[in-house]
Amino acid sequence: MADTEPGRKLTEARWTHIALPTSDLEVAVEFYTSFTPLVVVARHQDKDGANAWLSNQGQVETPFVLVLVGFDKDKGRKQPQLSPFAHLGMEVPNRSDVDDTAARAREAGCLHWEPMELPPPVGYICALNDPDGNVVEISHNQRVFEEVRTLWGSGGDR
Repeated sequence: MADTEPGRKLTEARWTHIALPTSDLEVAVEFYTSFTPLVVVARHQDKDGANAWLSNQGQVETPFVLVLVGFDKDKGRKQPQLSPFAHLGMEVPNRSDVDDTAARAREAGCLHWEPMELPPPVGYICALNDPDGNVVEISHNQRVFEEVRTLWGSGGDR
């Protein structure tokens, strides 16, 4: 839909994205589209480099985007911003999703925290390191999604 159609333009201030630099855009995109539920929704390029926007597929009502930015001047130089505890959080619907992701990450050499059960509100988690060393937490039963939806009602994306 075009930006001029009713309901598609921004009408209030909103948190829309987080941007992370990366030493290799294509490697980072492959990591996030393989280990998380994110898909590429847009790509842009200019004289300084390129970026990829990733989001949950079909996220229309409250889009939130991870912007991965590859600056040409930083190609090949890791760009860790979120470490050792700061992280991106991804919730999964099943406990086994955490275990499955951890197993794949362990095999790929990018598991940061082994799966563990922590007291509420944390739940069952593991964490991965993306190719630049940023931490990505995978959680089950953390209830961030549910708690916020309960606070403001169940409208919006599912």
